[in-house]
Amino acid sequence: MALPAVPLIALLTDFGEGEYAGVVKAVMASLWPQARFIDLCHTVRPHDVREGAWLLRTTYRYFPDGTLFLAVVDPGVGTARPAIAVESRRYRWVGPDNGLLYPAVEDDGAVRVVQLRVPVEASSTFHGRDVFAPVAARWAAGTPIEQLGSVRASPRLVPLQFYREGSCGEIVRVDRFGNLVTPLEPPPGLSPPGRAVVTLLSKRRAFVAASPPIEARWVGTYGDAAPGQWVVLVGSSGTLEVARVQASAAAMLDAEAGDRLCIRLAPETRT
Repeated sequence: MALPAVPLIALLTDFGEGEYAGVVKAVMASLWPQARFIDLCHTVRPHDVREGAWLLRTTYRYFPDGTLFLAVVDPGVGTARPAIAVESRRYRWVGPDNGLLYPAVEDDGAVRVVQLRVPVEASSTFHGRDVFAPVAARWAAGTPIEQLGSVRASPRLVPLQFYREGSCGEIVRVDRFGNLVTPLEPPPGLSPPGRAVVTLLSKRRAFVAASPPIEARWVGTYGDAAPGQWVVLVGSSGTLEVARVQASAAAMLDAEAGDRLCIRLAPETRT
């Protein structure tokens, strides 16, 4: 993998708008002033490893080869969960080995994995600052991956799979518009316009249907339906989303990430 002359570091965290992301970038800039930063996302739902993993998996390929992803969604910070640096075919990754990196790394193809040492002086609650940021800066500055820690015999990471079975899949993300994103792909050979029946299975009710099924339209884009209509469409990640045009589907259904949606699509009825 040819590395760019001026490394690009992309950050994904659940740190929100507080001081934590800024401090992480300050540490890296102090150690490697030439580094360039892109804030991929700092609004992952707190502690939601699955949402963070989905965002990495569906966005990483838009970054230039050699980008180093520093990803921290780490509810197990300070425990025995490993801290790692990973080289895949086209990219580099630093973060906790808790499933967060797995879908993206698996998709790109892991080459080498190094387990990082946690300094004795590191905060037990802020490895983003004291473990991951220094490693990312050193790697960006040209330190070989083998010098960052102990090379694992196998590049296998802690796995994380998104739930999908038949026409049902988990809600992997509720975006800021209240759209419900799933890992489901549309059935082969079926294109909009058409009809859809959507059933929400709530994790708070042991995945029992939380409400009667919703009749929705199967559309190509939001503008194909009127405001307030329920729609199913293929979102920018290439998977099915349930939305309410110019309104929040999540609020209307009291749905959240981790719930499941069963989506049955059918061609338009011709009269």
